[in-house]
Amino acid sequence: MHASTLLLIDDHPLFLSGISLVLGEGLGQVKILETGSLTEALQLRHANPALILLDQQLQGVSGVTGIAALRRKWPTTKVALLSGFDLSALRDEALAAGAVAFISKTDKPHTLLHQVRRLLDDHGPNQPADSPPSASESLTARQVEVLELLCRGLSNKAIAQHLHLSEYTVRGHVQTLLGLLGASSRGEAAFNARHRGWIV
Repeated sequence: MHASTLLLIDDHPLFLSGISLVLGEGLGQVKILETGSLTEALQLRHANPALILLDQQLQGVSGVTGIAALRRKWPTTKVALLSGFDLSALRDEALAAGAVAFISKTDKPHTLLHQVRRLLDDHGPNQPADSPPSASESLTARQVEVLELLCRGLSNKAIAQHLHLSEYTVRGHVQTLLGLLGASSRGEAAFNARHRGWIV
């Protein structure tokens, strides 16, 4: 991983210090900046973060609302939304506002590290990069069917019944999809699939 800067925006000092400690120990050369509000972040003069982790529940403004302001200040910076609530509507709203990822505050430290590492290492939609491969280029026809049903919120059992497959086979497809999408949960997989345009 190349040396880069990560900006954390959260108005809960305890959580801010904790996540900064976890990321600082796990990410090595990454420089971590901390701010307690969106206003404080926007007033930074010499920072050029590669990634911003933005809390959804900020005093005076929601994180989703703040994404646009951060994108105006740093057009090539990726913004990921942090929230203690894993709601599909909030995920969709964050994506529409320009976020590249939705990270749950309830995730375990190693999951958080994995997600942040991937965001720092990968070319995201806010950085110059080749167009990501389409679903047809990356998935088999059966995987596309499973993914579509997964994104509709169906369980493995329901997907198996719908496609006339064994639940064991569906579980294998789901695990493969999580890996291909760099996701640690079904919700994140659905979010990433929509973000890549694999699912409308």
